[in-house]
Amino acid sequence: MAYLDLDNMFAAPVASRTQTPAAVKAAGFSALEWSVIALAQRDTLGSLNTPGRLSRALGGLFGGGTTSRLADPKLEALRRAAVHARHRGFALPSSEIAHFHSVGFSEAQLETLVTSVTGMRVGRTDRRIFA
Repeated sequence: MAYLDLDNMFAAPVASRTQTPAAVKAAGFSALEWSVIALAQRDTLGSLNTPGRLSRALGGLFGGGTTSRLADPKLEALRRAAVHARHRGFALPSSEIAHFHSVGFSEAQLETLVTSVTGMRVGRTDRRIFA
């Protein structure tokens, strides 16, 4: 015989009965943070490096500018983690993880970030086999 929980019939998949609503909220991001994650999808790993003097001079001369860093340190840490997650999955550098936590993000948010960024690529089995 099956049990049907009528009170929580359409509960969110990230929540469980043991988690409090504050714990679920702590694993999420604000709308601004989600937009930073979305914008980071176009960035390369090279955008995380500090450009040298020659690179800045040639970029200014020929119009090939580099991706600017975000003014807010918390959002910049989120952008850097999103870029690393997109290119490396769960293999983020430990220094980036430590910086991500030092600006106020939680481990659950890091897991949410990596899962959402790599979710479309990890475990894809939609290749069709034509007979």
